[in-house]
Amino acid sequence: MKTITIEGQLRSDLGKKATRQLRSEEQVPCVIYGGADTVSFSAPAKAFKDLVYTPDFQLAQINVNGKTYRCILKDKQFDVVTDELSHVDFLELVEDKKVVATLPLKMVGQSVGVKAGGKLVVKMKALKVKALPKHLRENIEVNIDNLDLNANIRVEDVKDENLEILNSPRIPIASVVMTRQLRQDEANAEKDAKKK
Repeated sequence: MKTITIEGQLRSDLGKKATRQLRSEEQVPCVIYGGADTVSFSAPAKAFKDLVYTPDFQLAQINVNGKTYRCILKDKQFDVVTDELSHVDFLELVEDKKVVATLPLKMVGQSVGVKAGGKLVVKMKALKVKALPKHLRENIEVNIDNLDLNANIRVEDVKDENLEILNSPRIPIASVVMTRQLRQDEANAEKDAKKK
């Protein structure tokens, strides 16, 4: 899995004034939770570009004062006016401790419904899961080979023994809908059948 490395500096002064000062120097205040200690640090805003501005699920290796933390992105906040990254929360990965993460979905295969002229409509781009760090991965593959016209794949259809899926089981992930052309062709075929 892709890992982004971030070099950070430990923060000792955590007040609003210090935080404002950091942001004016294009540094982003951050916190790492979930491990033995809570670590407050800052890092250059550009260090987060490949981690924050992507739909991919990635790990973050954060180096602060000679210590390395394996983390996942937990939360991010942006300035309401400038839209600049203003704060990032990380969750430290501890081998035997399950974490909640949002993993992107990747549709694989050729749907029979699409081959018949339908259109694939993806309704969910990611699933929220609970898993051990070793079972986290870049995406969850969803096979759509057997997805027929006017059919759905739902959350409950995604099976993985290593992931506990937290989304509601009945929510549709993807469906194949009839295109306007296909409906028109069917209507014309019915008219032709009635004429005969």
